Amino acid sequence: MVQQNIKTTRIELIKTKKRVSVAAKGLSLLKLKRASLVLAFFNLARQIQLLRANLGASVQTAMDSTKIADIYAGRINLERIAVEQNGLLVAIEAKNVMGVRIPDLSVEAKEAHSTGYELISVPTAVEDAKKSYTSLFNVLIEIAEKENSLRKLLYEIEKLNRRSNAIENMVIPAMNEKIAYIRQRLEDMERDQIVSLKFIKRKINA
Repeated sequence: MVQQNIKTTRIELIKTKKRVSVAAKGLSLLKLKRASLVLAFFNLARQIQLLRANLGASVQTAMDSTKIADIYAGRINLERIAVEQNGLLVAIEAKNVMGVRIPDLSVEAKEAHSTGYELISVPTAVEDAKKSYTSLFNVLIEIAEKENSLRKLLYEIEKLNRRSNAIENMVIPAMNEKIAYIRQRLEDMERDQIVSLKFIKRKINA
């Protein structure tokens, strides 16, 4: 630590002690926030793991329902019905988790551009296929939302780690070293003053 620019005064000692106290409180808050984000991170990770575990079954269900619908309605009729379906929109908003803005996705239906599907009676298998793919789409959107949130939380956790490590391992030790240096210098000055006073007293007495 470079010590030539340090003011060795009691006022500087008091100020440095206050800075250490503020830094310690800030470090405590950073660690508390980091712990909360880590908890949220692992909760999200478990949810994603569960969703992905069921994803394969959802894909297989959708594919099987398409095959059955193809048998009942025919390929051409099925493709026509698919074209006449209302599209889906994904609305993106943001929510706050301990100061971190993460995506909040919601699926909305577009306005109908054709009434052909509603006017024609179709086999139940077609409706089942539609529901299967809508469900699969919702699952994929949910996974995308949570994985994006997971990345944002991880980035924030790593940033908090860097900040807390810097405060704990560099800032606070440096200030404590400064405090020790000022104390040592003040003690040396006090001893020198005492010695000087004794010397002056001896001179006066002599």
